[in-house]
Amino acid sequence: MFDYGINFWGRGDFIIEDGKVKLGTNPKIAIIDIVNKARENGYKGPLLIRFPHLIQKQLDKLFNSFHSSIKQYKYKGTFSAVFPLKVNQFPNFILPLVEASMDKDYGLEAGSKAELIIAMAYTNLKSPITVNGFKDKEMINLGFIASNMGHNITLTIEGLNELQTIIEVAKEMGAPYPNIGLRIRLHSMGSGVWAKSGGIHSKFGLASNELLEAVNMLKKSNLISQFTMIHFHIGSQIRDISPLKKALREAGNIYAELRKMGCENLSVVNIGGGLAVEYTQHEGHNNRNYTLDEFSGDVVFSLKEIAKNKKEPEPDIFIESGRFIAASHGVLIAPVLELFSQEYDEQSLKLKEKNPKLIEELLDLYNSINERYAMEYLHDSLDHMESLLTLFELGYIDLTDRSNCEILVHLIIKKVINILQHKNHNEIIRIQEQIQERYLLNCSFFQSMPDYWGLGQNFPVMPLEKLNIHPTRTASLWDITCDSDGEISFNKNTPLFLHDVDIKKEEYFLGFFLVGAYQEVLGMKHNLFTHPTEFSVVLDDEEDCGYVIENLLEAQNILDVLDDLDYDTKEIERRLKQRIDESTDLNDEYKKEVLGQLYIMLSENGYLRTIGKNI
Repeated sequence: MFDYGINFWGRGDFIIEDGKVKLGTNPKIAIIDIVNKARENGYKGPLLIRFPHLIQKQLDKLFNSFHSSIKQYKYKGTFSAVFPLKVNQFPNFILPLVEASMDKDYGLEAGSKAELIIAMAYTNLKSPITVNGFKDKEMINLGFIASNMGHNITLTIEGLNELQTIIEVAKEMGAPYPNIGLRIRLHSMGSGVWAKSGGIHSKFGLASNELLEAVNMLKKSNLISQFTMIHFHIGSQIRDISPLKKALREAGNIYAELRKMGCENLSVVNIGGGLAVEYTQHEGHNNRNYTLDEFSGDVVFSLKEIAKNKKEPEPDIFIESGRFIAASHGVLIAPVLELFSQEYDEQSLKLKEKNPKLIEELLDLYNSINERYAMEYLHDSLDHMESLLTLFELGYIDLTDRSNCEILVHLIIKKVINILQHKNHNEIIRIQEQIQERYLLNCSFFQSMPDYWGLGQNFPVMPLEKLNIHPTRTASLWDITCDSDGEISFNKNTPLFLHDVDIKKEEYFLGFFLVGAYQEVLGMKHNLFTHPTEFSVVLDDEEDCGYVIENLLEAQNILDVLDDLDYDTKEIERRLKQRIDESTDLNDEYKKEVLGQLYIMLSENGYLRTIGKNI
């Protein structure tokens, strides 16, 4: 069984059983069965499947870990958390999240007016709301309105001008006031792509001199009692625990010093986000060097030690981890449309009565390959191909000879791989590093996995079935966009192996896992491909299959996408009809048929439907 590193990233959420990827639930539900059910109902193309039970599972893990650490160290502070809406604002994620957290001190974080409106509408009243990012007077007014509604809201100040605006609004609107937090600009930085979120040159936060000035402003305006939180963030996806420990020491000392300056209601240290998700499929390429329990333990222990040394109360701990909560709940399913080397079969050979000598030698190599000489014959065939391509460039062989050369070499590669598949993977990699199989997928990486395209972020990928059959092809993945960047290239250090399937005879689906954080909100309509059809799989013991499908949202049709771009779709329809009517090459009956086909196409989404099979 080839496990695609599922033990690294799956964490029991997903398992392999009977050659299929299944949910680690009871009963164990095969994802391919969910996909087939959706396709039987007419939903073709890519699918985004949400698993709300994994949202609940991540929340429970987070709170259980921190509560356990608090108990272990006899910590006197409490633990609270919020979900940053920028990670995933979609209602089919947010509404299950709010429902799953009703028994926890868990709320939402907003970074814009629109996000704050969502938080005000859906956060449980006793749960926290934090507001980060730059704010104008209107946004601060919203914060005061939320406080009047009974929300436990904290406005985190990014600059002194914001604080001045809060003071002005407080005079205008009066109590009840929201809580006030100050974002501190630490010297400490995180690690990885997002490290620039921390450090003294970071975009957000108050430097030491600004922090002192902010305290003076709060005291003069009689709002010092509303100052309850300090906040820092050293970056998303913190790979290494060491920078966090350093940041905690720095922030803990700032907390203690501020309290000694008279900030008596300061009781919360907000450590921001950054709790990493393990995306790796390959041992030795880990995305983090710590466990959740180590993370929570280090946070609790560090703040306890500083409070003890400074003789100050142990602060309440606040966290804003979004990726950790959201990533696992979303899985992208992409049908394979084509394997590009499958046109290289024996039936495609057009051998002549008299072939060039090198072609005859390639044919002999193909017919006589055995395990003992497999690698030698392979190297000979690659040398022959280079010679034949040179001869073609010089005009000594024709296009038929070139075609026969390419087909024979690919047939030799396949035969060698089949012979050596029981050998060490490194041998196969050495063979296929030069020529990988290219799998064309019915999806857009720009739309569904923009972090891969923009940041080089890898996501776990594997076939949904055939996992009891050894995969033999090293794979490059191509999406259907008209862009050379729409490719996940083969990497010999982290190779992807897939099966050599005949798409004309069977369907083959790849699942991209842990795509529930950021990917939807950052996705772009490159080539005007819209979001995939999506739905939630809700576990239900009363159903024979163990689940029900809810919140089905079909991919937008072509007219809807054009409407989003502010095209006048009625005008587009009118112009198309007019041009068909005015065509002199079509008779009236055929014009009606063409127009009918056109309207059908406009009412469907833009993903492909047929290459090989109808997929």
